[in-house]
Amino acid sequence: MKIIYVSDLHGDRFRYERLYRAAKNFNANVVINGGDMLPENELFKQGEFITDYLVNHFMLFESAKIFYLSFLGNDDLKMFDKIFEESCLKFSFVKNLSQSKVKISDFEFIGFNLVVNYPFRLKDRCRRDVDNCVFVRQYGKALLSNFDGLKEIDDWFSYINKLPTIENELNKLVRPDNMSNCIYIIHMPPCKLGLDVCYDGSTVGSKAVYNFLSKNQPKLSLHGHIHESPEVSGRWFGKIGNTICIQPGQTGRFTYVAIDLSTMEFERIKE
Repeated sequence: MKIIYVSDLHGDRFRYERLYRAAKNFNANVVINGGDMLPENELFKQGEFITDYLVNHFMLFESAKIFYLSFLGNDDLKMFDKIFEESCLKFSFVKNLSQSKVKISDFEFIGFNLVVNYPFRLKDRCRRDVDNCVFVRQYGKALLSNFDGLKEIDDWFSYINKLPTIENELNKLVRPDNMSNCIYIIHMPPCKLGLDVCYDGSTVGSKAVYNFLSKNQPKLSLHGHIHESPEVSGRWFGKIGNTICIQPGQTGRFTYVAIDLSTMEFERIKE
């Protein structure tokens, strides 16, 4: 099985067009789009982007009989989740992987799009990493989306403390039948591997994700979220035990990873 993995396209139509071309050139069986799919500078037009652009984008893969697995990410408003799900359901080969499992041939794909709390204001998919984790300094009041727009949360610390942690949410996640043939798509990168390094050198990866992968040992885990990390750290993959973890990044040129599961060969490609 051949896979193209990409993340953090943020509504960039040029990159979306290159994604289809890359999938055709690689003879991919599966394309995985690992979150932050919608325009981040036009938040309230994200719904239109789904219905006006993504549906046509999905149609290309449906016609080519290439599976397209994806989910919305932390910069994609939760208020548009229903529209995204309804758009995916129009197709046989397009699957919304958010907190769900899809089996293709002998492989199981499981998605997880929640992220560790960060300083930025939009918090739709944010959680504490683990119990008693350090609460990072915030850049203003937290915002959550709903159909009336964005709602300010006066006391985000109290609010998020009532929500399950990333650790809790991972433990509740649907389980594969065969972990050794499972591929997790987790938008948040794990800590310790150099896949989580920001421009200022700080590391923001998840302890909960690292521990989850260490304990369960799936075949692969695919990540994103920290666009610049591979350029800053010089690392786009690592290992936790026998699990190979991949984070292609997304800065400058269109970047993706071509994966051949039959040979377990990986190539990070920038176009």
